[in-house]
Amino acid sequence: MNASKRSRLSRRNMLWQTAAGLGAIFKMTEDRAAAQARGAAGQTPPGGPGRGGFPGRGGVRYGPINKFSAPSDLRITDLRAVTVAANFDYPIVRMDTNQGVYGLGEVRDGGFKGAALGLKPLLVGRNPLDITAILDAIRPYSGHGRQGGGYSAIDICLHDIVGKVFGVPIWRLLGDKKMDRVRLYADTTGTSDPKKYADRMLARKKLGFTYFKMDITYNFINVKPDHTDTYGTPTDKGIAYGGELITAVKDAIGWETPLATDTSSLRVRTVKDAIRVCRGWEKYQMAWIEDLFGTMGFNRWQDYKEVRAATSSKILTGEDGFGLEEAFKPLIDNRAVDLIHPDPGTSGACRETKRIADYAHAGGVQTALHMAGSPVGTMAAAHAACTMSNFVAMEVHAIDFISWWQQLVTGVPQPIVDQGFINVPDTPGLGLELNEPVVREHLREPGYFEPTPEYDKVRFVGRGTGGPWPHFNVDGVWVNERTSDY
Repeated sequence: MNASKRSRLSRRNMLWQTAAGLGAIFKMTEDRAAAQARGAAGQTPPGGPGRGGFPGRGGVRYGPINKFSAPSDLRITDLRAVTVAANFDYPIVRMDTNQGVYGLGEVRDGGFKGAALGLKPLLVGRNPLDITAILDAIRPYSGHGRQGGGYSAIDICLHDIVGKVFGVPIWRLLGDKKMDRVRLYADTTGTSDPKKYADRMLARKKLGFTYFKMDITYNFINVKPDHTDTYGTPTDKGIAYGGELITAVKDAIGWETPLATDTSSLRVRTVKDAIRVCRGWEKYQMAWIEDLFGTMGFNRWQDYKEVRAATSSKILTGEDGFGLEEAFKPLIDNRAVDLIHPDPGTSGACRETKRIADYAHAGGVQTALHMAGSPVGTMAAAHAACTMSNFVAMEVHAIDFISWWQQLVTGVPQPIVDQGFINVPDTPGLGLELNEPVVREHLREPGYFEPTPEYDKVRFVGRGTGGPWPHFNVDGVWVNERTSDY
């Protein structure tokens, strides 16, 4: 066989192989389109009347979740919520779409579900894949403290949906996975008794925790009149008693073990007072001293910078701050703290918290995460944490009732908190679903993801729709109408 004939046969084989490949792709596309068409009305997740789904808009009964979606046609159709009663209530939000894909999110612990539901008019009808555009649209209606909870809940819902649509975990939408397990530190109830405090922290160590934080509050050091001044600020004797509490805990868990302390309730008022506290505890080499000027004191970056320059103790703040520019950039740019401490339930959940951490990493500042939410908010935070290059540890606030806390969800390995770590799932979206019977058992108020028509119209966000009003029009005629002249 000559070379030209072999060449013609080769090209013919290539064409046949290409055609066969295209045929397979077209067949697969047809199958997906057919599957999508069968579920085109969408599907609302379990939780309505019966386990077989429940009526959506127009009384349509939705079937099983459709594996295939048509991303360009995906639209948000509804926003609903429940509130789980806990140490801090957990407002859990569900975002529904027209294709049966839904997303779960959570308003900041102790917040109100209306913070998210009030954003509903700005969301319905939009494609949830447009994460950046949607978050930009609702950003003006967020804020510090629990005001950041609505924005953060929506962020989690959107990422859960996008992960499910494209079959990837949330962490993959944020960046590369730097770790498979996220290190935790456990909230621990405090006491003014050094021995009791030591026993409580030792019990945490026996659970497998390797990072610790204790609270030193006004109540814990004010055991004698000379421990605080007339303003409640700790005196040198009070600071020394705080040192006794720290010593007892370190003796119990080991002096080499990382131990931080929260001082947000210590009633420190001035920079000089803060410096006295930090210098008084320098010898303990704390992992950090937290919120010297209270949880909302993160905007006092000048004061923090002065304190940091005057002591070798590491300082940290930020749990009530929303947004990089709004709260954390001045702290980082001015090297005012050693670590930042965003709570994803306030700071902006997945995308914004990752953005904050990346900026801090570039500025040489480490990131720890505050967290007191349900497994929904906690797992969302873990997805973000595992992509951070400067991550230290994340709080968990439910160890004392962990048995039912972790049962609020399914789909993730139990126990969720395992030897002081959380394993970050590689399954699509958050990687979990709500365990409806357990959630229902712990509801603050009856009703499971009930319709929210009261939030269909703009209530406190965006511009009002307007309407007719009495005025003179451009021709000088008194009218009571809506015109385009204004």
